[in-house]
Amino acid sequence: MNKLEQRTAITLAAVYSVRMLGLFMILPVLPLYTQTLENITPFLVGIAIGIYGLTQATFQIPLGLLSDRIGRKPVIIGGLLVFALGSLVAAFANDNFYQIIAGRALQGMGAIAAATMALAADLTREEHRAKIMASIGMTIGVAFAVAMVIGPVLNQYFGISGIFLITAGLAVLGILLIIFAVPTPIKTVSHRDAGIIGGYLKPALMNLSLLRINISVFLLHLIMTANFTVIPLILKDELGFASVDQWKVYLPVFLISFVLSVPQIIIAEKYQKIKTMLVISIVVLAIAQIILGFSYSDFYPMLIAFTLFFIGFNFMEAVLPSLVAKYSNVNTKGTAMGVFSTAQFSGIFVGGIIGGYIATHWGRSEVLYMGAAVAFVWIFIAISLPKPVFYKAKVVHLRDEYLVNPSQTASTLMQIQGIKEVAIAPEEGAAYLKVEKGFDELMLDTFVS
Repeated sequence: MNKLEQRTAITLAAVYSVRMLGLFMILPVLPLYTQTLENITPFLVGIAIGIYGLTQATFQIPLGLLSDRIGRKPVIIGGLLVFALGSLVAAFANDNFYQIIAGRALQGMGAIAAATMALAADLTREEHRAKIMASIGMTIGVAFAVAMVIGPVLNQYFGISGIFLITAGLAVLGILLIIFAVPTPIKTVSHRDAGIIGGYLKPALMNLSLLRINISVFLLHLIMTANFTVIPLILKDELGFASVDQWKVYLPVFLISFVLSVPQIIIAEKYQKIKTMLVISIVVLAIAQIILGFSYSDFYPMLIAFTLFFIGFNFMEAVLPSLVAKYSNVNTKGTAMGVFSTAQFSGIFVGGIIGGYIATHWGRSEVLYMGAAVAFVWIFIAISLPKPVFYKAKVVHLRDEYLVNPSQTASTLMQIQGIKEVAIAPEEGAAYLKVEKGFDELMLDTFVS
């Protein structure tokens, strides 16, 4: 990568991480407020946890499309301003929990994920784009782990209002990074591999394999969010961990689960066992949920089950986006990723609602058993997936004469050994390809600008 691409990767990852850090810090804290504020039920807490997922899912694709029209930076800055406003609304709620819910909903309206990825695509060359997208995506996992560790500590010293004020400050930091540190692209282009294109929404939604992957990420985040409507309370009431000490559980769980999920990812991608490992990971999730339900009041079984859950969770957070790329065609990859993210945030909303409702009307263990039941249903969805094909995505800029007749150029490119799929984007002057290992690069070079 050149210096511009390195700067893009670092600064956009920083913007993404400060925003996600602010969102996640509240996750291990909100459930504890059922014990400190009157008339606050787990159901209301579930709404507060999940509501940002609903507004995030609602606004992400529209704001991504808007960024094609008015530019990436205005949309990202506007989204961060809305996020900061939502944080301030929640910070000054005092004992009004409904105002906290409203603030969380406003936070989600600042949905900048699609616009951020599109900005990264505007600033990078095609051959390095996947690496930069991956580096930005990795910040979500890192931000989640850091937030879960420091959230309870910050809550001890500053309270929930202080956490929301810190979150607003992080949003302002993100705005400053966008204005002063992130490069400004020369032009805005709708990238088929990284951006959302309205005309490709229907094909992305009608692809049955992608539908199963979207259901998978929906269920994954449903289970995870539902768990966190009760786990902070379990740690406090059943295992004796005060809020400020709960990081002692979260930190080793996240570190161990991250290390143990890496070999799974290698097996899945390098040895092309991704479907097998996916099904195994869902089974591990189901087993972890059952153990949590039976033994949540016993520290070591609970710790083992919690670690097993995050081994499976971390693995699927890494491979499900990879499966989107494998099952989508070259035209719809960016749009398919936008739909995938929408399904992910929708799962957060539904998980918060269902987890809070079950905890209110039945109990904490029932929330965990519900997660197990969902995982068992999910196993059959994953088994029905077709075996993915491990082609490599490649984008090349074509010489001008090959852009005059795109359909003829596509047919000619398909004759080159090892090229399996072609889509020509005349407005970008590019060809999007799927190729197998060992394809004829020399022949392709005759077409390349």
